[in-house]
Amino acid sequence: MSHRCQAIACAALLAAVTACSGSDSSKSAEPSSPRAAPDAKKVDGSTAATITGKVLFEGTPPVNPVISMSSDPACVSATKDNITSERYVVDDGGLENVFVYIKDGLGNKYLFDTPTEAVKIDQKGCHYVPHVLGIRTTQPLEIVNSDNTMHNVHGMPETNREFNFGQPVPGMKNAVTFTTPEVLIPFKCDVHSWMAAYVGVMEFFATKRQLDPSGLLTNTFYETYAPKLGR
Repeated sequence: MSHRCQAIACAALLAAVTACSGSDSSKSAEPSSPRAAPDAKKVDGSTAATITGKVLFEGTPPVNPVISMSSDPACVSATKDNITSERYVVDDGGLENVFVYIKDGLGNKYLFDTPTEAVKIDQKGCHYVPHVLGIRTTQPLEIVNSDNTMHNVHGMPETNREFNFGQPVPGMKNAVTFTTPEVLIPFKCDVHSWMAAYVGVMEFFATKRQLDPSGLLTNTFYETYAPKLGR
């Protein structure tokens, strides 16, 4: 093969842990995770272990196609240069837009505090920014329209509930939540066919090329997922 994504996938993370002691119609009625065990321990992020790594792309990445925004003059005026898709973003050998998450080993033995601060995804320059992001179950996701044109936000999960709503004016904000872990949820805009984003719903994850999933536990397994490349 001329190119391939190299990542440490499904490998045991034997991390030494010193102590592990809106709205809208996206809310699902299904439980977010197995009921916690009676002796479940609350994870303290300040004392739990961390692991770092790098997802490598070997070979020459394919050329990303140029996106034509001529169907919407507002999108054309919002961008200065030719815009390409974000399928293959490689910088100094590192593959970006990769979602890394804990696949196994957590079970129902641990409790986690869910952040109350919302994660933000913006529609700017007729693109979703960021292209790939992670969020915790029940943590709010704020979706913003920063463009001077109408966008349509269409989330298409398989486990959580699908949603589809319009944002016709700049500055509009909507909040959604996901109650069930899922990798990855595709987002699209039904007005602008080139717009795409991917949201991973997990307890522990990383989305940047330089990985830093903090608070890892002993005997856990993780997996990498890149849109268009797979696991």
